[in-house]
Amino acid sequence: MHEIGVLMEIVKSVEKVAKENDVQKIKTLVLQIGELSSVIPQYMKTLYPAATEGTILEESELEIEILPANGLCRDCNRVFGLVQNNGICPRCGTGNYEVLNGKELYIKEILCC
Repeated sequence: MHEIGVLMEIVKSVEKVAKENDVQKIKTLVLQIGELSSVIPQYMKTLYPAATEGTILEESELEIEILPANGLCRDCNRVFGLVQNNGICPRCGTGNYEVLNGKELYIKEILCC
């Protein structure tokens, strides 16, 4: 379960930005997590209180937005949802694709009090 390490790095980054902007308390942190990322959103939510304890993010809310995974079919050039289609192009039926997105993990917003 590497999510705690990921969260600790996110907390460090948010604290650095907050310090640079003279922010004392964070109300909400919004993350965007791709469907194909190695990070499990439910684990992030569960571990968030422990990762933020004693920081300016303590008592803040974690919001997670899931980014869809899209692929480009190398045979027919159609962009399609990888997860919804189990990696099979709905147009031509092949599994020959390039991943376009869905592996991301972004800090989208930091909302202060």
